Amino acid sequence: MLKSLAKVGSNTMLSRVLGFVRDLVFAHMFGASAGTDAFFVAFKIPNFLRRLFAEGAFSVAFVPVLTEYKEKRGFDELRLFIDHVAGTLGAVLLMVTLLGVAGAPFLVIVFAPGFYGDPEKLTLASDMLRLTFPYLFFISLTALAGGILNAHNRFGIPAFTPVLLNLSMIGCALWLSPLMDRPVVALAWGVLLAGIAQLLFQGPFLHQLKLLPRFKFAPKDDGVRKIGRLMLPALFGVSVTQLNLLLDTLIASFLVTGSISWLYYSDRLMEFPLGVLGVALGTVILPSLSRNHATESTEGFSRTIDWALRWALLLGVPAAVGLFILSGPMIATLFQSNVFLETDVAMAQRSLMAYSLGLVPFILIKVLAPGYYARQDTRTPVRIAVVAMVTNMVLNIVLVFPLAHAGLALATTLSATLNAFLLFRGLRREGVYVAQSGWRLLLLRGVAASTLLALALYWGAGTLSEWTAAPTADRVWRLLALVAGGVLVYAAALLSFGIRLRHFRNSEV
Repeated sequence: MLKSLAKVGSNTMLSRVLGFVRDLVFAHMFGASAGTDAFFVAFKIPNFLRRLFAEGAFSVAFVPVLTEYKEKRGFDELRLFIDHVAGTLGAVLLMVTLLGVAGAPFLVIVFAPGFYGDPEKLTLASDMLRLTFPYLFFISLTALAGGILNAHNRFGIPAFTPVLLNLSMIGCALWLSPLMDRPVVALAWGVLLAGIAQLLFQGPFLHQLKLLPRFKFAPKDDGVRKIGRLMLPALFGVSVTQLNLLLDTLIASFLVTGSISWLYYSDRLMEFPLGVLGVALGTVILPSLSRNHATESTEGFSRTIDWALRWALLLGVPAAVGLFILSGPMIATLFQSNVFLETDVAMAQRSLMAYSLGLVPFILIKVLAPGYYARQDTRTPVRIAVVAMVTNMVLNIVLVFPLAHAGLALATTLSATLNAFLLFRGLRREGVYVAQSGWRLLLLRGVAASTLLALALYWGAGTLSEWTAAPTADRVWRLLALVAGGVLVYAAALLSFGIRLRHFRNSEV
């Protein structure tokens, strides 16, 4: 499993690095303006639905059922099941896409009601949403393909696919935007083209497995209906983090111009370690957990969760420490420009610091939720998600007044912490997860190593004014030196405290 995690993590890291390049291009070309606020809303709507349906409810419902077919039925039944799922999902997605394109202005008002009083923003966001919304159709089918590949231990290809989105958006920003009357609209074209490219890219690999779907509409198929029953509660439960971020955008649309962009850029920086570690862990363990459940291996099930939790501690805590202390230096280095000013850097730093406090809970949600979905229990996470969602809404209202956009980020962090705690407590109470030996000492060593890391980074970071006043090249080299130095300090601390790689091995595939 460690090899699979490395493969998914490395490809995800490549995607996230290109994502940083993409955001750097956006920040330097478009800044934090009404145009970028409009685009981020137009992109967030299909992206939210993608995470809700494709990577969220559909994946967690599809992979366990697919694994059950793979383990207990013949190849012909498996292939027919995939054909029926693809045909039914495709038909539903087509209908949703047509409705989304037709109702673009209404969706913008729902997701960003603050735009209602700004006709220019509303029109621009609606026009771009008509281009970005079909992305949901293509990327959801891409998620179907990725689920099939993951169930056959082909983790690398689905993890690489998001690279195409970043390449497409960077290309359109650099070369298409100068040719357009409204340059920012080129970004929406980049999203649409990426969706098509991502779906086509996975086709040949499905063909190698002889599982390239032949679309057959069959909503009454037993397997399709089972996925539907599992999806309904999972639609809400699996994507509580995304719903919380969406609420942030909704409320931020009423704040000063730039608030949505500040939240976006800080969220993007937090998404880097969350994607490399959290998403990678969740992707790798779901097929393994589903297989353990199908073969009634309770010990293997618990051991897999324990393995993932150890990695969440080993890498999640230092990543959160680094994000918090280096929040200002990272934003200044990556995004500061003639159109992304020092004030923008300071504002984005505040929300990133708030988000970073929730990095470990965000990762834990990715690890703990599959413990329910693999057992085809999608109802329990829903009940937990409802509690977290209500908490987030209350905290948004309480914290937005004293802390503005940073209060929205902090509310998301606190609700994610509650979500992770309740998921963990549920698995423990049900006896599904039993901690392996050595956790107390491991926690002590991990916290001590992260404390040394925090002291080293705080000593080297300096003040934000130093970073915003420095030339770009100086900022880049200084940030690289701090990151490299922090990695060395943390690794040396782990070794000196007696932590070795064998503490994180797992024999599961």
